[in-house]
Amino acid sequence: MSLIERKIESLPFVVAELNYLAPTDGKPRTYAFDPPPGEPKSTALPEPHEVPVFDGRSISDSFSLDREGFALVRHPTAVRDFYNDEEIRKVYYPAAESFIRATLRADRVVIFDHTVRRRVEGAADIRGAGPRQPATRIHVDQTDASGANRVREHLPAEADELLKGRVQVINLWRPIRGPLRDTPLALCDAASVATDDLVASDLIYPNRRGETYSVKFNPDHRWFYFPEMTADQALLLKCYDSATDGRARFAPHTAFVDPTTPADAPPRESIELRTLVFHRR
Repeated sequence: MSLIERKIESLPFVVAELNYLAPTDGKPRTYAFDPPPGEPKSTALPEPHEVPVFDGRSISDSFSLDREGFALVRHPTAVRDFYNDEEIRKVYYPAAESFIRATLRADRVVIFDHTVRRRVEGAADIRGAGPRQPATRIHVDQTDASGANRVREHLPAEADELLKGRVQVINLWRPIRGPLRDTPLALCDAASVATDDLVASDLIYPNRRGETYSVKFNPDHRWFYFPEMTADQALLLKCYDSATDGRARFAPHTAFVDPTTPADAPPRESIELRTLVFHRR
């Protein structure tokens, strides 16, 4: 029994509705733009389940990126305006790259994109049409195939050599303003996820096709969150790991409605930074 399993029964929790993948014929797919006439936006339909989401604050030091697939870290930032794309790239990118490289003892870190989200009541999450909304479907950003493909896409000239070593896709997620009480992030302990729970799903863009994991319901899943995160805290989320030696490879996560959130809580604002992390061994 893991340390987390031994401690979980003593933790406070909320019961929340999380959106798993409903059974579907064929490979699920979602269009990242307006779909062709007659096509649904997505065939990955939600199947809500009420599950306990445990408050991991009191055992935050127990979580490991290589065991549970996520970790809460302290990460102050000098960024003044996260809605200024130039400032993010000039100030946030280099600081985040150095932090991740040092924290993960990596040989190299390459940031390949970021997303700023601001919840607007009733708004749909549509790229290029207003602020991006919290993602309320359980997912993993990459799959076994698409994680390696990210290297080929962003570093084509070096990909063959880089893929000989260990490669990770790590998401650095943080609230822009805190304490965050609205639509926090729920994180699933990777050790509680069976391989068959992960369903490769196509994400179709105008010029390319990506692949993410949707997640089927499993009562064995262990869910955690860190309530009232402040702007100097962040989460490291493992979205892919080429290592197959027993370490966590994929960490499912989702935004969720916390039933204890005060009615006057400011809407969630957050930023996620996606990175390729390379180790020679």
